[in-house]
Amino acid sequence: MPLKWVLQWQPNAGTTVNSQILNEVSQCVETINGVKEGRWKATLTFYKPMIREQAVPTDYPRDFLGISLPEQPNKYYFIIRGQRIVLEADSSIQTIMEKLQSYKSRVALIFEGFQYQLGDFQLRVGKVVPSHSENLRGIVMEVEYLPISSLDKSRQIMEEFLDIWQEAVSKRSLPGHFTHIEPNFAEYGLSDHYSSQHTAVQYATVMAQLIASVQTVQSVRN
Repeated sequence: MPLKWVLQWQPNAGTTVNSQILNEVSQCVETINGVKEGRWKATLTFYKPMIREQAVPTDYPRDFLGISLPEQPNKYYFIIRGQRIVLEADSSIQTIMEKLQSYKSRVALIFEGFQYQLGDFQLRVGKVVPSHSENLRGIVMEVEYLPISSLDKSRQIMEEFLDIWQEAVSKRSLPGHFTHIEPNFAEYGLSDHYSSQHTAVQYATVMAQLIASVQTVQSVRN
């Protein structure tokens, strides 16, 4: 499948994300001739165990992430970051988990926005909001390069594209920039050939960064 980088908006010190920045970023895509194709949406859920007996040995994951991706509607992906495990399951696993009541959803984040076509690239720009809320938690961008599925072979092309993109964004003097933190996919047993599991791991990394940034802001305020 085509290779993809997932980036997140990093606000400048003392600033936060807002809908105006999201609108400006979306307009940036159109100024570099991106053609809007429609909407996209992904949902990431943070699960915690439902502990009934405190004396039970803790030989199960204390928490893990689950994510549904628009390009794989019949699949569901689990990421256990502590043990560096990523699993692909049928989407019906969510119903099974509800019936078993062994793990409970603690936090669900919705990633949603618009998809654009730009030559050999597809861009998806969207907001990050908790489910049942409109509070903006972050901004993400997926950059997908359609002709190549090798992480290594596509790296230079992706970096060159991001340079062009950052230049377009910088002209608007926005209080922040997009950052790309590439996980160590080999730790998860993933190869150079890109798959949806790579995407799931990237979203798990983005969520960890969002949580860290929220905690940093809160500690500064306190």
